[in-house]
Amino acid sequence: MAEQTFKITASEGVHARPATLLVQNAGKFNSDINMEYNGKSVNLKSIMGIMSLGIPSGAEVKITAEGKDEDDAIKALADVMKNEGLGE
Repeated sequence: MAEQTFKITASEGVHARPATLLVQNAGKFNSDINMEYNGKSVNLKSIMGIMSLGIPSGAEVKITAEGKDEDDAIKALADVMKNEGLGE
């Protein structure tokens, strides 16, 4: 399993537009990909799952991937987080 932790730096937290980008990118991979926040874990390929977490600015989230392309998935999602100014 591959994982990476991010601190959400976007002032509005994880809202619909960046969540959609994360879902679209996660969907490109075969691995099971999850986002964890505040003790809850949701499928990162589910927009409703991500929105249900209500992740605010300053929060710490962990993205995990398990499968044949897990390392590529984590790298791609880390790029989205950084490029969108969502987290670091």
